[in-house]
Amino acid sequence: MSDRLFDDRPFRILTILDCHTREALATCARTNFRAYQVTEELDRLVALRGKPTSIRVDNGLEFAGRMLDQWAYLNKVELDFWRPGKPTDNAFIEAFNARLGSECLNASWFLSIADARSRIEAWRNDYNHHRPHTSLGNLTPAEFVDQLRRA
Repeated sequence: MSDRLFDDRPFRILTILDCHTREALATCARTNFRAYQVTEELDRLVALRGKPTSIRVDNGLEFAGRMLDQWAYLNKVELDFWRPGKPTDNAFIEAFNARLGSECLNASWFLSIADARSRIEAWRNDYNHHRPHTSLGNLTPAEFVDQLRRA
């Protein structure tokens, strides 16, 4: 995803979701993303949550390079690339990104990248802790994760 600061400088947002729990694991805002920054974020999430068996990614430059491929190989994680022009390959992330765009990005005027990070993180926190999902039995993603851990 991308947006612009008040002075028209662009920035990008890396969104990482757990499609099973519907939890937004990361919404990282930066002026641009390099592959090593994506792998650093994945390493951080692996340390917190453990390794996934697969990751579904689009065909952006930060995902299509050797670095992410090497990270996936070394971590025994399958990379599942979307087919170009087929947003239905991952409708959940598309819906999440649309919601993030309409509820946070379009509703905010970001003064700096730090301001954008702060507001986007607050929105992610609200999404995970205060929004029940019918697909999760009307639990929030955080409640659903908590229920899974107790089981």
